Amino acid sequence: MLALGFFVTALLYASVGFGGGSTYSALLALVGFDYRLLPIVALCCNIVVVSGSTVRFARSGLVPWRGALTLALVAAPLAFLGGLTPIKEATFLLLLGLSLILAGLALLLPRSPESEGQPAPAARWMGFAAAPLGYLAGLVGIGGGIFLAPLLHLTRWNRARQIAATASLFILINSIAGLVGQLTKNGPERFAEALGGALPLLVAVIAGGQLGSLMAQRLLPEKVIRWLTAALTIWAGSQLLLR
Repeated sequence: MLALGFFVTALLYASVGFGGGSTYSALLALVGFDYRLLPIVALCCNIVVVSGSTVRFARSGLVPWRGALTLALVAAPLAFLGGLTPIKEATFLLLLGLSLILAGLALLLPRSPESEGQPAPAARWMGFAAAPLGYLAGLVGIGGGIFLAPLLHLTRWNRARQIAATASLFILINSIAGLVGQLTKNGPERFAEALGGALPLLVAVIAGGQLGSLMAQRLLPEKVIRWLTAALTIWAGSQLLLR
């Protein structure tokens, strides 16, 4: 059932350009997985899902490299620091639950039409928003793109497909930086311990991520997929907070 949950999460998130790390973390927490190892598994799943998306965006020429790398490289050192930061279990679960609910609500924000014109003045300050998202990414095992993308849409930072490509690259780089921080904090031997029982989950997200990125948008409108993803995310966050 956990592998099925990971498969569905990867399918939904990949179809809208995200990795799903926040929901992977929640599902693991709900089944009692060791919270110290939990971000390692979630970040590895994130990397698996968004690597394929990033390659496809790059091959299609959709990645605005200068802007995307600027945002990612501002956030990555803070993602590493987030991974290094010691945190108590209750604080970790509280932050994760709140992050999930906010992420779900962010998915429900309206997307600006392509024709709305020039970027808003706030678009040039998105680097300042990227920094705390990087720290949160490393701390609780998420990529941060699910928060970044709505801000980029609201400020008309770029066109929709370029924003999706930017979010994918942002998640990939921050997940790698956060994972390095987590392994530095807990010791490299924790990597094998965390993934020892998680291989079925990695297989599930590989399959779900590929199917989501290739097929889901052809089967359902993107708005419906975002609503489903938001519902799953808010439900998982609510369950954590209730516990």
